[in-house]
Parts: sequence; C-alpha cells; structure tokens
Amino acid sequence: MSPRTNDGEREQPGQPDAGRPAPQARRPEPATGRPTPEPEARRATSGDDAPETGAGITGSVSDAEAVSDAEAVSDAEAVSDAEAETRDSDEPTEARASGEAAEGREPRDPAAGRDSDDRTEAREAAEGRELALPAQPEPAPVAGDERVAAVRRVGEAGRRWRAVHLGACAAMLAVALTAGAVALGAVHEQRGVPVAAAAAVSPGLLAGGDLDASITALQTHLRAQPRDFGGWATLGLAYVEQARTKGDPSRYPQAEQALGRSLALRADNDQALAGRAALAAARHDFAGALSFADRTLKQNPYNERALSSRIDALVELGRYDDADAAVRTADQRRPGVPVFTRYAYVHELRGDVATARRVLDRALAASSSPGDIAYVAAQLGQLAWNQGDYATALTHYARALAADENYLPALEGRARAQAASGRQAEAIKGLELIVARYPLPGPLVELGELYEARGRAGDAAKAADQYALVDAWTAIARANGVNADLDTALAAADHGDRATALRAARDDWSRRHTVHTADALAWALHVNGKDAEALPYARQATATGYRNASFLYHLGVIEKATGHPQDARTHLSAALKLNPGFSAPGAREARTALKSLEATK
Repeated sequence: MSPRTNDGEREQPGQPDAGRPAPQARRPEPATGRPTPEPEARRATSGDDAPETGAGITGSVSDAEAVSDAEAVSDAEAVSDAEAETRDSDEPTEARASGEAAEGREPRDPAAGRDSDDRTEAREAAEGRELALPAQPEPAPVAGDERVAAVRRVGEAGRRWRAVHLGACAAMLAVALTAGAVALGAVHEQRGVPVAAAAAVSPGLLAGGDLDASITALQTHLRAQPRDFGGWATLGLAYVEQARTKGDPSRYPQAEQALGRSLALRADNDQALAGRAALAAARHDFAGALSFADRTLKQNPYNERALSSRIDALVELGRYDDADAAVRTADQRRPGVPVFTRYAYVHELRGDVATARRVLDRALAASSSPGDIAYVAAQLGQLAWNQGDYATALTHYARALAADENYLPALEGRARAQAASGRQAEAIKGLELIVARYPLPGPLVELGELYEARGRAGDAAKAADQYALVDAWTAIARANGVNADLDTALAAADHGDRATALRAARDDWSRRHTVHTADALAWALHVNGKDAEALPYARQATATGYRNASFLYHLGVIEKATGHPQDARTHLSAALKLNPGFSAPGAREARTALKSLEATK
C-alpha cells in the first residue's frame, strides 16, 4: 500500500518520500507552565507526509489571511508498501515471534541485526518491565476507580501516621498507576469488544477516536504481524500519548521498548525516530529530543512530528531565536494546527500576546477533529487566564470540554479560572475530581493551596496530603526516566523542603536556560535566603517580555528583599493588575508586600 498525498490521491513517482503519517504530537507544557500531564500538554500533530499546499501562518499573519486555507494533513492516510509486506518464507518466523509475544517473551527477529544499538536498547528496556505488547487483552478494573480509592487511602494514612506519609503516598500512587497501566493495556473501561487485525496499521488510528481502543487494536495487529516496524512505531507513539494524557509515567518504558523494536526492524524509519524525539521531550530530555528530531529530519524533512518536536526542544532549552526560525521553517514545510499553536507560543513568550491570540483564533477555525478543537481552545483559555480575563478563559475552556469532556488542561484551567473568579467551591470540587484521576503536580499543588485558603477544619491536613502526593509522583516519574527537577523545584519551594527545591532548580538550570527555569531558580534562591543571588535570575525570567503574573510577583518580592522598593512596587502592582487571581497565596502575599512598601514610602 502506497502512501497517499494530502488530498487522498496516491503519490506519483518523483514526489518526496514522506514515510508514514504520525498522530498529532502536541507541545510539551508542564515545564513551560502550561497545565498538562507531561513534557511539557497535549501534543497536537497530524501526519508525517510530503509537504502540503496552502498558506502557512507566517504568510497569513502578515497578510491577515485566514489559516483555515491551510488544511491539516489527514491522520487517516495509508502507510507505505513496506508496512504491509508479508513473504511466505517469513511465515514460520512471524508465527514463532507472535507466539513468543503472547507468552510474554521478546520475539526473535533475524532483521534485528540491522541496528544493534537500538536492538540492545529494546532488549534492555524489556528487562524487568512490562512488555510493550501484553499477552492477551482481557477486562480489567477501571483505572480511575483505583486512583480515587488510592488517594482516599493516602489521606487517611497520612493523618494516622505522618512519619511514613510519603512512603504510603508513593506506594498507593504506584498501585493506582500500575492498575491504570493494566487496564489500559487490555480493554478500555471493561468494554470487551473484539478488534480485528488489519493488514497494515495507520498512525491515523490514534487520532480518530478512543486512544485506549486504538492501542488494543495495535496490540492485536502486532500479534499477527510482529515484523511490522511501522506498527511498533505507532504503538510506541501511542504509549507516549497515553502516558501524557493519563498522567502515568509507567508507560514511558513501554514506549521506549516498542520504538526500539521498530528501529531494530528498520533502523532508518523516520516514524520511530520521530517517536524517540517525542519520548525524549515527554521525559524532559530536551537535548535528546533535539538530537532525535534532527536525525528524523535528515531522513524526512517533512516529518511533522519531528518538526514540532524540534520547536519544542528549542523552546525548552531556552533557544528562543532558534525556535522562532524553526517554527518558520516548519510553517513553510507543514503548515497546520501543530505548527500554528507553536508559532503562537513562541510569540507569547516574547510578550506578543496579540499575535498569539490571533494565530490561535485562526488555528481554532482550522481545527476539525475533537482533539484539535480541545487543544487549541484550551490554549486560548490559558492565554486569556494569563491576562486576567477569566470570563473569556471560561468560555474557551467550555468549548474545549464540549469537544473532549476529559481533556485535562481544560479541566484544570477551568478550575483555576473559577477560583480566580471567586467560585472557590466549584474550583475545589473540580480539582478533587482531577487529582483522583490524574495525580499530577500542578493540580495537586493548586488543590492544596485552595484548601489552605478555605481554612476549614481539616483543610490543613488535606493540603499536606496533596503536597506529599507531589513528592510521590515525582519519585515515580524519575523511576520511569522523567526529569522532574522543575516540578520538584516549583512545588518544594513553597510546600516542601527548601534545600531540595534549590538543588533541583540548580540542576535544571545546568541543562537549560528558559524563562521558567530562571524563575524557578530565582524563587528557590529566595526561599533559601539568597536574594542577592536570586535577583539576576528573576530579572532574566521577565526579560523576554513574557507576561506572567507569577514571575512579576517573584521579581517584586526579591527586589523588596534586596533594597529596591520602587522596582518592587512597580512589579508587584503589575502582577496584580495583569492577573489578580494568579495564585491564592501569591496574590495575598503580593498585596501584603505592597502595603508594607506603601507604609515605608
């Protein structure tokens, strides 16, 4: 089966060999301050095919043309002939490999010698871990129920025995995540619907419906066709997406194993290389993500996932000028929603909110799938919330949730906007539901702070439970290869061990110089009494023009502590004017600091 062009016609000889389309890879967002389970939201991508025609956002912004003219590449495009090849002479090997996979053993493949390094990585990833391809799909308990029960047990255990609270949190959170992995590896929500194996599996399967059901279909297909390198690559990408959207880092080793198998079967396939870039970004290894993205683009300059991952990596390494050049290149090669949203974010980081909003509005107009609509609408909601426009933010979050009622960034963003609007009870209820399913650092800290702000009997203990779960999550994330230094630094500075916060912030700064790592290091230095050292980092965090009330608040507090009262008044006032509800404790402390400055004026 030949690859198809974007309009559904088969490619003609001489057209660029674009490989297979990949599912949409959305920008990683936790390290950039965005509310999503991993490297840093939900990654919006479409396929990896040849360049499509239509106007990119660069031209449409300058010409004020609608981006809807630039159609996104269909994720349902067919895969290449190589993916469906089956030779009679290979049947015994395939049958043996399929049987070994069903028995829980690594399939043997004579083609694995094509890339010994990736083959070794795949074998090492398999040792001591759950196989990427479970033996047989079977009904399992719903992961959400397990996590609700786990979090409740954690809270009770913490109040009874505070000395071993962190250990209990980690153990129970691990049980919840493991239960989720088992359930998701089998049949989603106990729906035992048989899935027929296809002759070849398109990555578009992942974008067209239920992710968990798509993974089940891929697993079934790979039992029948264990030498399908494209199928293994797609499964690896699906595990990355599942880990990110479910907040379950235990899926990353499975993703690594599946992608390793794909590369062992064909070392130069750009779909698996792009998957390795996405996996590295999800684990916050941005130098590795950049390296894999560059390798992918040497094989296929039009691979959309690699183009997107390259932008993400450059942004998360703090190389903003390079990221701007990369997003323009991507816009020329593969204009579409994934590139448009990244274009908007690069402009937002430089303080150009008007352009960011205009591009996101156009990206939303160009979105057709529920996943893209939810993603772009949530980005618009986040942008509005950053500017203190809570009513607009809630409108965008409502549209995102209409498209996908379980989309985590929209659920979390809605709760944050509700809290900032004075609707504390609704915000707490929403966050309680979120952390029961997705015990991630951002929602856990926000819920803990709202408990403290409410101040009812028992709320202090409830808040402490949330902060302890952050430590448990970061421990599990690290065990599965995720660099959680930024999460650790942000949470521990205000709600944990301050020395740990500073150590984590310094470690993260040693690897990358972004506005977010500069702010985290400045604040960690401040809470450790090192304000003179903190001031240059706090100023660097705001130097690009990025409009973030938390950054301005941190800068103002540090300026006050270092004897710069006028600058402190300017920045504390700016933080409260920009987004008066940026943080329950932060906004309260900013007002207190301003009153103190006015009293000594």
